[in-house]
Amino acid sequence: MIEIKKQKGSMYLFNLKTKNGHVLLKSMLFNSKTELKKTIKNLSPLIEKQSVFERRTNNEGKFLFNLKNKEGIIIGSSKLYSSEAGMENGIKNLKNNISTISNIE
Repeated sequence: MIEIKKQKGSMYLFNLKTKNGHVLLKSMLFNSKTELKKTIKNLSPLIEKQSVFERRTNNEGKFLFNLKNKEGIIIGSSKLYSSEAGMENGIKNLKNNISTISNIE
């Protein structure tokens, strides 16, 4: 499930959520709704590449991942996970849920 939010001015972001409403990925800000929608439409072929997932650990030892576009620019970040296995499961869930956002208006 995708949730699009308008921010101040003409800025937009999206949250990719599970069916239960848990946020899997929060996007960065986009300058227009058109730019946001173009990015969303390109997610499905993008996630087939392992190189688009940047796995990280924060300064508190929590795990997270960033999703990058084909140019290597971060387009979204995950929530924090307490374990590496949890983070990997989050990536798997993200891949499984991408199909629910491919038909955006």
